[in-house]
Amino acid sequence: METAEIRRRFLGFFEAAGHTVVPSAPLPFDDPNLLFVNAGMVQFVPYFIGQQTPPWKRATSIQKCIRTQDIEEVGKTTRHGTFFQMNGNFSFGDYFKNEAIRFAWDLSTKAVNDGGFGLDGERIWATVYLDDDEAIDIWHNTIGLPMERIVRRGKADNFWSMGIPGPCGPCSELYYDRGPDYGKEGGPEVDEDRYMEFWNLVFMQNVRGPGTNKDDYPILGELPAKNIDTGMGMERVATLLQGVDNLYEIDQVRPVLERAAQLTGRVYGAHSGHAASQTHPDDVRLRVIADHVRTALMLIGDGVTPSNEGRGYVLRRILRRAIRSMRLLGYEDPALPQLLPVSRDCMAPSYPELATDFERISTYAYAEEDLFRRTIHSGTTILDTAVSETKAAGSTTLPGERAFQLHDTYGFPIELTLEMAAEQGISVDEEGFRRLMEQQRRRGKEDAQLKKTGHVDTSVWRTVLESGATQFTGYSEVVREARITSILGDDGLLSGAGEGDEVEVVLDATPFYAEGGGQQPDWGRLSVSAPGREAELDVIDVQSPLPGLIAHKVKVLSGEVRPGDIALAKVDVTRRSSISRSHSATHLLHASLRRKLGDTAAQAGSLNAPGRLRFDFKTPSAVPVGVLGDLEDEINDVLLRDLEVRAFVTNQEEARRLGAIAMFGEKYGDEVRVVEIGDYSRELCGGTHVARSSVIGMVKLLGEASIGAGVRRVDALVGLDAFRFLAREHVLVNQLSSEFKAQPEELPDRIAAVLDRLKTAERELDRLRGAAVLASAGSLASAVEEIGAVQFVAAQAPPGVSGNDLRTLALDVRGRLRQGEPAVVLLASPAEGGGVAFVASVNEAGQASGLSAGEIVRAFAPVLGARGGGKPDLAQGAGGDPAKLPDAFAAAKKAVTHGSHT
Repeated sequence: METAEIRRRFLGFFEAAGHTVVPSAPLPFDDPNLLFVNAGMVQFVPYFIGQQTPPWKRATSIQKCIRTQDIEEVGKTTRHGTFFQMNGNFSFGDYFKNEAIRFAWDLSTKAVNDGGFGLDGERIWATVYLDDDEAIDIWHNTIGLPMERIVRRGKADNFWSMGIPGPCGPCSELYYDRGPDYGKEGGPEVDEDRYMEFWNLVFMQNVRGPGTNKDDYPILGELPAKNIDTGMGMERVATLLQGVDNLYEIDQVRPVLERAAQLTGRVYGAHSGHAASQTHPDDVRLRVIADHVRTALMLIGDGVTPSNEGRGYVLRRILRRAIRSMRLLGYEDPALPQLLPVSRDCMAPSYPELATDFERISTYAYAEEDLFRRTIHSGTTILDTAVSETKAAGSTTLPGERAFQLHDTYGFPIELTLEMAAEQGISVDEEGFRRLMEQQRRRGKEDAQLKKTGHVDTSVWRTVLESGATQFTGYSEVVREARITSILGDDGLLSGAGEGDEVEVVLDATPFYAEGGGQQPDWGRLSVSAPGREAELDVIDVQSPLPGLIAHKVKVLSGEVRPGDIALAKVDVTRRSSISRSHSATHLLHASLRRKLGDTAAQAGSLNAPGRLRFDFKTPSAVPVGVLGDLEDEINDVLLRDLEVRAFVTNQEEARRLGAIAMFGEKYGDEVRVVEIGDYSRELCGGTHVARSSVIGMVKLLGEASIGAGVRRVDALVGLDAFRFLAREHVLVNQLSSEFKAQPEELPDRIAAVLDRLKTAERELDRLRGAAVLASAGSLASAVEEIGAVQFVAAQAPPGVSGNDLRTLALDVRGRLRQGEPAVVLLASPAEGGGVAFVASVNEAGQASGLSAGEIVRAFAPVLGARGGGKPDLAQGAGGDPAKLPDAFAAAKKAVTHGSHT
């Protein structure tokens, strides 16, 4: 049975049982604890913990998932894959254990001709949590499973959570006995390769706290309702129904593996047995390739692009592991153009968007492979230098800071650093590297979370939300009366706030827009009038710390405010209007970019601020010259057309039918808000906008540039700010026209001519300076000092000599010394702006005697407080304190003396 058919049958079975089919959430997920969706229930967490009311009692989905914590196990076991699909059925306070177990048994064992999967019930085992007698009773007395095939297991195995604080509960897992070819008899506790888990039924009823492993965490209490969360592993069921040994051999993965084997001249399975422990190393690499190529396809398909941090780094690592595995199997040519189309054809029956969007997906993947091939070449050189410096310092461990620099600055993967350093006989301070990586990640997370929640603990916000969500009314009004439900400070909930205090205020309803979707927050005032007192509060920020909750950061200007007070909320209309103009202009820019560059120009981020906007979009190459001007003309033409801007709420399916653009990585509910500008732009958006396109006034695109691999940014001014910019430019052009005595249209040619003359004059000055410097070569060579058998010239050149001229001078002086004998030349020139430029040169005879220019510079530079390095014949550096030159020359002389003796 093909995987696409398994998908169809699963959804059809549960839809017929009253479950609503819910689309998969995108892999990148907006959660401070998760980079990617890692379980089928992630998008339903707000319903499980009572933050939001579920729109259905029963739901079913096929959720795309990514797990990378076991990435080193990929290919070595039958069970571990980085990308997988979790078939789930969910109940939100509706049915519980009895129905969940019956559903799983019926679909698993029902005959294929009757719409089931046709698994042999005599080969199914069930595990349950230690004290879950209710589940055992259902399995034995209702389903009829013999007691010898029901196994009690502990918290680590049969009490499920996402691995982080949140919903959890005891679970019951279904295993299938694949027979003696796959391992020892005795059930799941004896061998989980022979007895393959394929369905996990979680009885979601508890909330867990933080912990370090699978069974070391506290149970904090009960959920508001008893829920069901099941997960049937698509790949595992496909493994069973297709009669193959592991998930790498199913129909969605095997063709990629076979193509990789063909390209590398290997025969998959030729030297391996059925069991995972019998796998040949070449087969492990082929499985890694097949798994990682598919994972990369799905990640890029969901909008992730390669980078050096966060989700982008996971994608980069996965792609590079696949490429490196191909190289280790002997394939040196670009591999992804051969493999990615095969994976597309395997996955498109379940995910048709992969075929329609393949041009964008493949462009990013192929560009990353090209970059990695260059990185291997250049990074190897940088790593070799770092290894040489480590050895020269007498160490056998590459510092974690250098490994981090290679990763962060040059994109060199830590795995490659470890491997190549080991080949040269040194280890890597991996703990130091991981510590620096964690510090970088923590800073990014803390900055993002602090922006949303201030200094208030997230659990306090959850308590506030339990008393009621905030109703946002800002689409239709900018002033309204509202009740203050909570006041929060650094220490949590407060009973009041007085003049000068900065606190967070929550209202039962608000016209203030909370920062989100790239749109900056509203500012304004809260005016409180209570019996016997009044207060004025300045609203300086608005955030949404939890879905459904809007927090106003305020400064109390006068009076005292308490929970329960009635406040008149007044939005700063000037700011709101300006931001709305920018947001509508952003939609027009997005639409015009897609018209010019194609749908690959997908939004990667935006900023909508008063009078200006910033729009980031994904594209693998630079925007062609002249396109920016065309975009600006087209956008302003839309403004002149005075198109109506309309917002309406509909369902996801209807929005897709209308062609509304959805942002990659965003999670949308069943109902979505669509903003359309005439017939020109249509997007899913929760922001505020103008009523008609002409209200925007004018859009001036300032420029476009790269901000990272595959991501570019356009900055623009909007409305009055655009007019003011053009007015300033007009004044500037008039001044230049007067200065050059030329018409505005003649200025480019006039200015270019002046610049050409300046460049010619600078080249002539460089030539004269170089000649003057070289004229001193003879006098420097005549001042040679004999150190044993070594000719040593150490001198200070005139100030301001460039590094290139100093290098030429050093080589010239070296050439004037006796050629058959060792010679060292060390020259230094104080820079005009501070610091020192220096060069050391050693002839062939000197190198043969054990002298090295790099070693001499390494003795010279630290005394100055500078840095430098190079090769045995020529080395250089810059920086440091010119006043320390005498001491530095003395240190270099000692190095030459030591070198001549050795």
